[in-house]
Amino acid sequence: MYGGGSRGILLIMNYQKELDKILADIQQTGGRKPTLLLHACCAPCSSYVLEYLSEYFDITIYYYNPNIYPKAEYERRLEELVNFLPRFGPAKTYGIQLVTAEYNPEEFFTGTGVLQDTSLQTEPEKGERCRRCYLLRMKKAYEYAAVHAYDWFTTTLSISPFKDAEKIHTIGMELEASFQETVAAEKRGPRFLTSDFKKRGGFKRSLELSAEYGLYRQTYCGCLYSKRSREEFDNAR
Repeated sequence: MYGGGSRGILLIMNYQKELDKILADIQQTGGRKPTLLLHACCAPCSSYVLEYLSEYFDITIYYYNPNIYPKAEYERRLEELVNFLPRFGPAKTYGIQLVTAEYNPEEFFTGTGVLQDTSLQTEPEKGERCRRCYLLRMKKAYEYAAVHAYDWFTTTLSISPFKDAEKIHTIGMELEASFQETVAAEKRGPRFLTSDFKKRGGFKRSLELSAEYGLYRQTYCGCLYSKRSREEFDNAR
């Protein structure tokens, strides 16, 4: 399905179990830590993922989120992440870096097509609008990872119970496979780190870390339409 050989069958597998296998292989191999570009949406979602993966990977966080509305909210989430990392044990111990992409909301509106197809604006989370938003951000992260020769890439998005891990996985695998379609076969691009970070108490742990570090936890996913949906829900209560 993805042009990626045997890893294409993972669509029907348990993503957490597959991640367990990958981490066990890395630990057994030893030697240089593989590099990982981790797309992150905010500090709370990053917290557990960094705690979990920093032992196995040399991690760089990639903050690309043109979906976040308004700009003040985008800046608040970024500032929270910037301030959190120097205080967080794993980030200090392993020297986790942060790369921030340009904030251009037009990329969200264009990339998701929400202005052309207005039905997408009122969809609940996990629908087609969200899938397109996952793709937009993960593709940008993948391209950065490929240009800078990272071994792996993934996203913190799957830690949320409101995000569709299967759609995230499908996009990741298709991006991994796309490298082989455009680059000489002897070269290998970044691999997608299969994950469903909400498993094994991951989401619960992110809540605990948020409380411990006093992190700002937003009340809506990020985009204008999720903000409107949340406000309508609150007003109806």
